Amino acid sequence: MTVQRRIRCIKTVQITTNSPIHKSGPILDPGNWQEHDPFLFLMEDIFQRGTFDFHPHRGIETVTYVIDGQLEHFDNKAGHGTLGPGDVQWMTAGRGVIHKEDPAPGSTVHSLQLWINLPSTKKMTEPRYQNLKSEEMPVRQEKGAVIRVFSGSSQGVKASTLNHVPVTMVEMTLEPGASVVQDLPGSYNGFLYILEGSGKFGVDGTEGKKGQALFLSRHDKDEESELIVSANEKLRVLLYAGEPVNEPIVAYGPFVMNTTEEIHQAIRDYQEGKFAE
Repeated sequence: MTVQRRIRCIKTVQITTNSPIHKSGPILDPGNWQEHDPFLFLMEDIFQRGTFDFHPHRGIETVTYVIDGQLEHFDNKAGHGTLGPGDVQWMTAGRGVIHKEDPAPGSTVHSLQLWINLPSTKKMTEPRYQNLKSEEMPVRQEKGAVIRVFSGSSQGVKASTLNHVPVTMVEMTLEPGASVVQDLPGSYNGFLYILEGSGKFGVDGTEGKKGQALFLSRHDKDEESELIVSANEKLRVLLYAGEPVNEPIVAYGPFVMNTTEEIHQAIRDYQEGKFAE
């Protein structure tokens, strides 16, 4: 049986100025662990060079989507790349990474950074970096619609992206009046974020527009599900959906583990230079 997803709530993102070179707005607030599982946090940032310095992570993956600008990435595990509009970097911090993301000189970057929880069996996995260029991603085409698959699949079109936690991430671009159906396992928890335009979403035709996050209804793990997306005007929207980890979470800054002792260990390891090993 295939169930139809609906939109259970909507959040309008508020962008605030943090400094002369940085504006941001939370899409997923940290702390709502069960609500967003397996996702931990999602921030929309508009920033210039020098906003972020080198910093560590453990126990998570970060997924950065570039809306506009040129973003450079460096880390202490030999990961390096430059991303342009529509590109994604998928970084597995695992047991420890120290990295920095900086706009190219003279560029202002508009981006989304998502944190994905890792299960306890993968918290200390080896770090990994995947550079997902927009033009290299598999594409599903329908009448008036292009669905770019960064992770997971869309009606049989599959990405080769490596996942520790099953995640579907697709970018949908629809012409006015076009509609598409996205398939998802019923167990996946997920949401949409509208980058451009407006449309109707889910079985109830819930209206959404640029700058809004739309959270999907949740269903049984044994069900298959579908999500209907229709464009009122030209629409560009990201869908993130994934398998909940369903484990205890203890977070401290850039470290996300299962227990307080594991957080203390992460801090000690970082202070003792073990993230560089």
